[in-house]
Amino acid sequence: MRKFLLALLGLGGIALAAFLIFAPAWFDKQTNMVDGKPLPEIRAEAQKLHDSLMIVDLHGDTLLWKRKITDSSDYGHIDLERLEAGNVGLQIFSSVTKTPKGQNYDSNSGDTDNITLLAITQLQPVRTWFSLLERQLYHAQKLDKAVAVSGGRLASISKPEHFDRLDKSIGVLFSAEGLQTLEGDRANLKKLYASGMRMAGMVHFFDNELAGSMHGIEKGGLTDFGRTIIRDMESMGMIVDIAHSSHATVADILKMARRPVVSSHGGVQAVCGVNRNLTDMEIKGVAATGGVVGLGYWDGAMCDTDPATVAKAVKHVRDLVGIEYVALGSDFDGAVTTRFDTSGIVQITQALMDAGFTEAEIRAVMGLNALRVIKAGLVPLSQSVAPAKTDSDARTSVAG
Repeated sequence: MRKFLLALLGLGGIALAAFLIFAPAWFDKQTNMVDGKPLPEIRAEAQKLHDSLMIVDLHGDTLLWKRKITDSSDYGHIDLERLEAGNVGLQIFSSVTKTPKGQNYDSNSGDTDNITLLAITQLQPVRTWFSLLERQLYHAQKLDKAVAVSGGRLASISKPEHFDRLDKSIGVLFSAEGLQTLEGDRANLKKLYASGMRMAGMVHFFDNELAGSMHGIEKGGLTDFGRTIIRDMESMGMIVDIAHSSHATVADILKMARRPVVSSHGGVQAVCGVNRNLTDMEIKGVAATGGVVGLGYWDGAMCDTDPATVAKAVKHVRDLVGIEYVALGSDFDGAVTTRFDTSGIVQITQALMDAGFTEAEIRAVMGLNALRVIKAGLVPLSQSVAPAKTDSDARTSVAG
């Protein structure tokens, strides 16, 4: 009997080891997919223009997964090789630290969490298993390590003077999908800033102690703590992201903002009427701060995955407030299915050409608008001498 029990325990150990090795990758493959639907052949003139662009993506969630950014992969959406193939100049990597069970766009409680199990099965450091702050700091370390081992192909961006690095490297910038990671302590914002974080949303898929989420239960506005954190972010040189925020929270942020505000990833109600997308009033509010609306490529943002629909959303924002307020925010590796991964972002360039946008407009949308806002947002408020809205450099490239 003893030998039998030991054999069972041995088999159980093997099964557990196999689960820990293979389950994270399997789940990643089932979660971050390319749908395989037809795409048009890329024309030579579209590729030529695309190769000359400075491309900025405001939102990717690759840090959540066990994949390394510097390792090539045949699943998911982002890695270094695919960033280079897509001619991406600056990729913002967001840190997802908590998602509710049964996650949906309409109503979620913050009482449950999927990411704890993911952190354990990925064999992350024990300190990350039960602390959202430590989980986010670990994501920052992952990004720093990717830069360190990239051989100069990646470069960290956390100060305005770092933009010179984009001439030779792909820039990476660290952001947060929800500041529940502060764990109620204002001082923790300084820890996140010290880790390299330069952009953050108040909420993700549930209400927290800073603000209401569009997908939460109460869907309220900013709390007093949330208002304090926004003031701190602006003072430090951290960009405020309204993605996933409730309508009440968006209104509160836009009312108090002293710096350009971004919606890092999503869509617009006029093209896709899901609740997470921005109303025309909210688009106007973002533009009034000098910020940008980052448009994604998945069906929750566009109601399909056709690049032509992204061009339609760009046209709506342009016609409503101006071309200088549109940007890209893919949500790649964010548990979404898209028509292409980051190596195929030329599809957006061609879709914009097909929709009649000029070269200058395409350059603005594909990266220069976002670059303008990021440059302004990284300057601490006490050092800022320019007004929030700075349209004059919307079409000035730092990379030719």
